[in-house]
Amino acid sequence: MKIKAALTLICLMFLNCSFGQKTNPIGLIETSYGNIYIKLFEETPKHKASFISLAQSGYWDSLTFNRVIPNFVAQAGCPDTEEGFNDPEYLLEPEFVKGITHVYGAVGAGRDDNPGKLSARCQFYIVQNKNGLNRLDNDYTVFGQVIKGMNIVDKIVIQKTDADDEPLTDISMKISIVQMTNIEIEKLQEN
Repeated sequence: MKIKAALTLICLMFLNCSFGQKTNPIGLIETSYGNIYIKLFEETPKHKASFISLAQSGYWDSLTFNRVIPNFVAQAGCPDTEEGFNDPEYLLEPEFVKGITHVYGAVGAGRDDNPGKLSARCQFYIVQNKNGLNRLDNDYTVFGQVIKGMNIVDKIVIQKTDADDEPLTDISMKISIVQMTNIEIEKLQEN
């Protein structure tokens, strides 16, 4: 009887913890409107690694959502410049993947009009158009997907802006990487 009770207790302990389960890096964007969680795609390893590196270094924590357009995108990170992006440290080769497209909640890398379609790794956007933005496919790299928090993105894009679509009130952010098991991700998506 004691052995059966001990085995039952051990089984329950393993069911309630994530011991030995694989975890996935999830991007967490904290804003004054709430939190946004992003799944980062394995299929775009350079962009995934870049996002994780910049998040872990605190790169974006002093920056804002600097361009918000309803039915289009919420864009954040380094602001656009007239001369474009020319710092090789912040440029990445594109990673276009068949089947990964600009659907509602897709996270993509910003870029200027450079002929190589190099991504500006210091800038990202979240697609807010419910029908997606397929016209951007194979021109901009999609490297993630919002798994929770699109209601927050929807709030961000309706803020009052100036003529350059920059919010009149700064929308600051703090970006970190949290490790989650598949079960934790599923629970997050359910709530």
